[in-house]
Amino acid sequence: MGRDIRRVVILGANGAMGAGAGEVFAAAGIDTVFLARTREKAASGLERAEKLAKSEAIGRYITVGSYDDLPRVVPDADLIFEAVSEDLALKRVYFEKVDALRRPDAIVATVSSGLSIAAMAEGRSASFGRHLLGIHFFNPPNVIVGCELIPHAGTDPQVTTAVASLLRGRLGRELVRTSDTPAFCGNRVGFKVLNECAQLAETHGVEYIDALIGPHTGRAMSPLATIDFVGWDVHRAIVENVHANTNDEAHGAFGMPRYLGELITRGTLGDKTPELGGFFRRGAKGTPVLVLDPASGAYRPATGEVPEIARRMKALHHVGRYRQAFELFADAKGADAELMRNVVLGYVSYALCRVGAVVDSVTDVDRIMGYGFNWAPPSALCDTIGARRTVLLLEAAKLPVPRVLTDAAERNQPLFDPALGDIGRFFHA
Repeated sequence: MGRDIRRVVILGANGAMGAGAGEVFAAAGIDTVFLARTREKAASGLERAEKLAKSEAIGRYITVGSYDDLPRVVPDADLIFEAVSEDLALKRVYFEKVDALRRPDAIVATVSSGLSIAAMAEGRSASFGRHLLGIHFFNPPNVIVGCELIPHAGTDPQVTTAVASLLRGRLGRELVRTSDTPAFCGNRVGFKVLNECAQLAETHGVEYIDALIGPHTGRAMSPLATIDFVGWDVHRAIVENVHANTNDEAHGAFGMPRYLGELITRGTLGDKTPELGGFFRRGAKGTPVLVLDPASGAYRPATGEVPEIARRMKALHHVGRYRQAFELFADAKGADAELMRNVVLGYVSYALCRVGAVVDSVTDVDRIMGYGFNWAPPSALCDTIGARRTVLLLEAAKLPVPRVLTDAAERNQPLFDPALGDIGRFFHA
């Protein structure tokens, strides 16, 4: 397994993730074949990759074709990278074809955002199973360097090592290895928070929740705007998968809000359906942003109102006074502050409780949340607030206190690894 990955075949290369991943491989100088249902669709993926790279020069490493070309291109591939729709049955159809055509030493990877890797190996040859794993890029992968590597129980350790070397080295990924559990680590933690905010919006309103849990709480984009960016259909697929296949302390947070499901059936998918909108509907430049009323499904102009605690925290972050901002977060009274604490502390608790079950270390959680989601890593929040004080806040909120946090508080030691970067980069004032 010490050989180079010299040729990659992308299935589903016309989609956002297929084209984005293809751009990453091609930008590293790897010959990459874009396949889709038709050659024209694959060509559209090439155009998308060129736009991501902001250069047509990347096209010298990319060729296009249709799935009719599988018998011609798969036998020469070192890596077959599957990026078709997030549907296990559909993926199995393509894996059956790949299994019959691939070389015995060819690696097969899926970019699934959270489906079982082991389930994808069921019914396939022993060689296929040994060479199958997940490579979960985050969108857009040419910008977001966080990446999860997910071997299943039957993956050959040498395959895992070889792919990890490729991702960390030639592709420049901030890599985290996770267990083969629903939604892996990043999406499981991130979409718990996103879906919880979607639930809260039904009671408190969309604009209020996005203003309260905005960038000042340690995220590049407010939560409901993030769901619009990701796509409501993708959001539903992830949270329903976790809700159906796990039963942990935050199980209720993964319950899909009814209003989201009803609007999805009408075609509302967020930013990918601009004429229908999502939580927000943005028209031509200069026109007012409209905000969804979850109760009625209607839209109204945004008011621009921001809760006082959010305004004050944002002002402190703007001048680099992060610790003071989170002193305010911890001390502020009133319903706004209490709700903000519940959501942010819930993120800290849930993320750090995944250590030992989904990932090996606190740094793993921090790396994928910091470089995959562009959110403040949970341990950075703990250190900014103070480990002992965070324990007390979690207890007051009746949230589980992760063992790793208790240990840090008892030893009076920081949790955050400064090698991951200055925490200021995660507070977007």
